[in-house]
Amino acid sequence: MSRYGIIAGSGRFPILALEQARLMGLDVAAVGIQGEASQEIESLASSTHWVGISELGKLIDILKKESVTQVMLAGQVKHASIFSSALPDWKLVKLLASVKEKNTDSLIGAIVGVLEQEGIRVIDSTVLLKPLLAGEGTMSRRKPTKEEEADIAYGRRIAAALSGFDIGQSVVICERACVAVEAMEGTDEMLRRAAGLVNGRRLTLVKGSRRRRHMLFDVPVAGPGTIQTMQETGATMLAVDAGRTLLLDREAMLTAADEAAISVAGYTPDE
Repeated sequence: MSRYGIIAGSGRFPILALEQARLMGLDVAAVGIQGEASQEIESLASSTHWVGISELGKLIDILKKESVTQVMLAGQVKHASIFSSALPDWKLVKLLASVKEKNTDSLIGAIVGVLEQEGIRVIDSTVLLKPLLAGEGTMSRRKPTKEEEADIAYGRRIAAALSGFDIGQSVVICERACVAVEAMEGTDEMLRRAAGLVNGRRLTLVKGSRRRRHMLFDVPVAGPGTIQTMQETGATMLAVDAGRTLLLDREAMLTAADEAAISVAGYTPDE
């Protein structure tokens, strides 16, 4: 009998997906990435296995042993981990040699291809969490100011231009100037880096979705932790792509945003 599987990275994404799967009565096998996924997945999945970031062959063997034919990629795996000291297994060595560029799309896209060659189809990673996708319009109590709207319009153009290079998903804008672009360090560290450059001035965080039509991997996410870092760094506005950005622990996130007077709004994705 075929089963669902979840390959779990860091953060709340895989936890929430597994909780929803349990509520739906789904039999789900979880494979946690060591050093990334939370131990909490063991209490939520029907069965749990652990693999290192470099163990692609072991991952495939586990999924086959568990009769998994459809798998979701949930949670973050830091891009910088690819450049860690861990030695890749032979299957990952072969994959790395086959890709011309080692950006997110190329690396994870190649892994998706290998899984599908093995009869394991990678499915929409948000399939269990559609209610958590951002809607269009203002979702927080406070609406964007005119100044923030101007920063958003500029930031979305920058994010769209960068999307073709697959560098990162987010940019930080201050007074219609791009202060920081996300790369391997992640959104939180990008915000902290930006805050050190603007001498206390207001920041706007813009998250894009790379003009990508699929939701198989690397889906933009925001949550209470995002709001906490924004408050810490003086960011007052979060703009996301509607329908393509997961708001994890949505109610708690928006409550935190309201308490911090941070505006959160969704915009129609650029095609």
